[in-house]
Amino acid sequence: MHKSTIYSLCVFLVCLLACNKAQNPFEISKQHVGLLTDSTQVKDLELVFPNDSIVKRIGGDEFIGNKNNIEIIDKTGKQLLILEPAEALDSTSVFQTVQIIDERYKTDKNINILSTFKDIADNYNITRIDNLINSIVVTVKSINTSFTIDKKELPSNLRLDMDLQIEATHIPDNAKIKYFFINWH
Repeated sequence: MHKSTIYSLCVFLVCLLACNKAQNPFEISKQHVGLLTDSTQVKDLELVFPNDSIVKRIGGDEFIGNKNNIEIIDKTGKQLLILEPAEALDSTSVFQTVQIIDERYKTDKNINILSTFKDIADNYNITRIDNLINSIVVTVKSINTSFTIDKKELPSNLRLDMDLQIEATHIPDNAKIKYFFINWH
């Protein structure tokens, strides 16, 4: 009986300690955004966001770039996230991309949608910088993120030449993030 009591007490303590560390609903890491993980399926969204509105747009035409994105909106009407399923119209699909809209979502190093290029460069190793027509995309592979910066944030001599290899030193410290994405799968 004594061993049984000790065993029960140990199980209780383990459960109690595990329950004390609640997941931050706005924390971003390599494999999760708040309570949403890289293995969450579309059908499970109501469990992940029980107090928020889930808006499923059905585009029907992937040729124009709409993969039936899902918007998460809080109870005050503020947009939080835009989720792109890996497979359109499939309730068992996991998410391919999560776009961060709300500034409360932050990495462990406090990077959010309001951060600057300097904040990113000071805290993470930049894996790649892609030069697009109207923007550049800064990739940080260690946390599966990409940050889009409008070319209007760059010096004028870097805005038009798409063949130019943009380096981190070319980007002003105060360049603002236009879009913040988590990329899974």
